[in-house]
Amino acid sequence: MVEAKQELVCAWLIKSQHDLDTAHQIAGLPGGHLDAAIYHCQQAAEKALKGFLAFQDHRLERTHDIERLVTLACSYESAFADWVDAGITLTPYATAYRYPGEPGMLEPSRAEFDDALRASEGIIRCVLSKLPPELELP
Repeated sequence: MVEAKQELVCAWLIKSQHDLDTAHQIAGLPGGHLDAAIYHCQQAAEKALKGFLAFQDHRLERTHDIERLVTLACSYESAFADWVDAGITLTPYATAYRYPGEPGMLEPSRAEFDDALRASEGIIRCVLSKLPPELELP
C-alpha cells in the first residue's frame, strides 16, 4: 500500500478512536454529559467509515450521514449491510443535542447513549475487520 494512503487511513482511524475514547470518558463524568458523549459516538463511526472508504480509494464527501457512508461501504464489502440500521440510529447525533432550543432535544437517556455506543463500536469493529493488519491501531 502506498505510504500516503496508509497514513491517511490511519489518521482517520486514530481520530475515530479518539472520538470513541472521548465518548466513554465524557459519559463517565458525574452527570454524564450524555449530549456531548452521544455526539462523539456518531463522530467515531463516521471517521472509521471514512477511513475504510479512503482505503478503497473512494472519493470522500463532506457528510455526517452514517447511513450513506455504510451504504457506500457496502459497495466494497457486503458485511456492512448489517450496519445500515446502526447508521440510521447514529446519523441524527451529528446535530441533535448540540444546540440549545432544538425542539424535543433536551438530553439523551442513558439507554439512548448505550444504543449509540453499541452501534458505533459495532461499525468500528466491522471497519477494522475489513482492513489489513498493518492498519491496526497501536
